[in-house]
This record gives sequence, structure tokens and C-alpha cells, in this order.
Amino acid sequence: MVLSKGDEKFIFRYAPGCEDELLEHMIREAKSNKTNFDWFDAAVLSFRLTQSLIGEANHLLHQNVET
Repeated sequence: MVLSKGDEKFIFRYAPGCEDELLEHMIREAKSNKTNFDWFDAAVLSFRLTQSLIGEANHLLHQNVET
């Protein structure tokens, strides 16, 4: 997942099935004062992640219905 914010770019890589670890990492980053990544940024990326997971679930559901 990538978030561009002004001159900064935040890149989060994760393995499928490790979305909970990604969310935990985004929370730690939002709490930290070391970067400009804030709670709004975490909310935006968590929304994108949720939409992606819903899309994957729909794809799997329709794949199973067709077989």
C-alpha cells in the first residue's frame, strides 16, 4: 500500500493473510512523532485495505458460485 503526502511517500508491504500486522504497524506509525504519518493517513489506508479485502472476498465468492 502506498500513500503520497506532499513530498513524502509511505510504502507498506505485507503478505496476504498478514493484514492485522499491517494495521498494527500503521497504528504504531500514527502514534509516533518520527514521521508525518498521522491518524487520518492510517484511516485512509485502512479503508483502502478493507475495500481491497472486500473485493477479494467477492471475487472468491463469485468464483465458487460459478464452479
